[in-house]
Amino acid sequence: MAKKNTKRKLIGLVSQLSGHRTYYTTVNTQQRNGLGKLTLRKYDPIARKHAIYEETKKNLGRNEVKARKG
Repeated sequence: MAKKNTKRKLIGLVSQLSGHRTYYTTVNTQQRNGLGKLTLRKYDPIARKHAIYEETKKNLGRNEVKARKG
C-alpha cells in the first residue's frame, strides 16, 4: 500500500453566491506559506452560474478536538 502524503491538506471551497461547499481539493501546506486563501472561479450548481469559491476548512469545526477546561 502506498504511504499517505502528509504534506497535503484537504480543504473545502465555499461559494460566495450561495455559501455552500460544493468542491473539495487538497493543497500543499509547505509551499503555500505566506500566501492568502485559495480562490477559484467554478460553476455553482445552486446559483446556476459561475462564482468565486474561497478556501475554508473541510469540516468547519464539527469534528475537531476541543481543549479541556480546568
